[in-house]
Amino acid sequence: MNPSGVVPWPTEVAQVYRAAGCWRGRPLGSYLWEWAERHGDRIAVVDGDRRLSYHELAVRTDQLAERLAGLGLGRGDAVLVQLPNCAEFVLTTLACFRLGVVPVMMLPPHREYELTAIGAHVEARALIVPARWRDYDHEALAHRVVAAWPHPAHVLVAGGDTVPGRIDLCGPATPPGDVAARRDRLDRAAPDSAEVALFLLSGGTTGVPKVISRTHDDYEYNIRQVVAACEFGPDTVYLTVLPAGHNFPLANPGILGTLSVGGRVVLLPSPRPEAVFAAIERERVTVTSAVPAVALRWMEAAADCGYDLSSLRHVQVGGSPLAPEVAARIGPALGCRLQQVYGMAEGLICYTRPDAPDEVAHRTQGTPISEYDELLIVDADGVAVPSGQIGELWTRGPYTPRGYYGVPAQNAESFTPDGWYRTGDLVRRTPGGEVVVCGRVKDLINRGGEKISAAEVETLVQELPAVAEAAVVPVADPEVGERAFLFVRLLPGHELGLADVAEAFAARGVAAFKVPERLAVLDELPHTPVGKPDKAALRRLVATA
Repeated sequence: MNPSGVVPWPTEVAQVYRAAGCWRGRPLGSYLWEWAERHGDRIAVVDGDRRLSYHELAVRTDQLAERLAGLGLGRGDAVLVQLPNCAEFVLTTLACFRLGVVPVMMLPPHREYELTAIGAHVEARALIVPARWRDYDHEALAHRVVAAWPHPAHVLVAGGDTVPGRIDLCGPATPPGDVAARRDRLDRAAPDSAEVALFLLSGGTTGVPKVISRTHDDYEYNIRQVVAACEFGPDTVYLTVLPAGHNFPLANPGILGTLSVGGRVVLLPSPRPEAVFAAIERERVTVTSAVPAVALRWMEAAADCGYDLSSLRHVQVGGSPLAPEVAARIGPALGCRLQQVYGMAEGLICYTRPDAPDEVAHRTQGTPISEYDELLIVDADGVAVPSGQIGELWTRGPYTPRGYYGVPAQNAESFTPDGWYRTGDLVRRTPGGEVVVCGRVKDLINRGGEKISAAEVETLVQELPAVAEAAVVPVADPEVGERAFLFVRLLPGHELGLADVAEAFAARGVAAFKVPERLAVLDELPHTPVGKPDKAALRRLVATA
């Protein structure tokens, strides 16, 4: 990682946040043993039949941290983490925090295209993968990716049989020395709290996802505030079903929020209703989080599921818009309360509070978690709109970074000179201060919470030999919110089907969720006066298709 790629908060602003107690000056890894000493033999993490106490979590995290250090990884080194929801994900994340290594939170569906580009961008020193996941050989993928990077890097593998030459992520060989000595070594080598703790990915409108740097200071504050807003405590049992590398299940409050207060994290690799309901009954889960498409499947399956869901207090739903009529049915169907969340890996988080009236819980996305969050709602010219009117949301605050990593040209578009992040979301605020999401300015398809860049898909499609021109717009879908509708103009004498596009994307190593799911071939695409594809006209075509 090149430190010059990180955009810092202005010195005077950082001083305000420190003086206010937002930033405590402690790296995230420094809390690990505090948790262990406070909660000891309480179960911290459940992964199938595996159960780790808080003390075991601390010991194993430190063992893994020294294992990573033994490979030459240290402060400021970026590593790509592409692990499913498993204990190794938690151990790896915490071990990186202990060392000052910066995990880049990739997703299991990512393939060569994303892994290669992002690894090169952050100068990743390692790629951490499962041996296989859902019948896909991630280990072979990792070796192809690392070979394509312009710098040397390790491939670390979680799970699978012992194979000569493989670097096992959590192998039997651990550094010598007792637990206390190892803890002391890592404590003394801890990173500064102002350094980058992790990289998150943003769904963007250009190219591969942008990389978001989150510091130890700002991410700890984020976690602390959202834990308070959601009233997490030692009796919280949090079920992780969304991919753990997403900001929502990772820290809002998610895995890290639950651990910070002595609760129990239950990891599940699938949001299938039967598996989720069985886990809720077995572990007496009190809270879980989902995107609307997943929550809808749970609602449909809950009526005659045969499982005891009585422990469930809250389901947190976010990632894409939730119709008020649907929101009103979720709680009764699952026997719990709904919390809506609106937020972004770039910072700002809003929640409806656990005891919010139905009118708020069902029709808004809640209020910001921090009194220091600044929200500005503006028109197309950047002028603040009157109270209650719809406009684009700009935001800044103690956990909203001032720029993406290493992309100054993009930052000039996404951030104002005085630090406002232009979210691209259209919102309004109620008289009570709640945020209501009304739409989106940015050119994204939100497929079940996964943000797909229309520009990225268009660029990939335009690489196909049959395609003269391409444009992608969203089409509404009751299951996943939106799907990608691809419009193309073909070169004379060529044909193209969705299967051809899917095959080309797979060969290119592109995540499967980015493959367009509807296709129309036009003799000519409509254009704006400046010659760009007219997306508004294409959306009208979608409405009549």
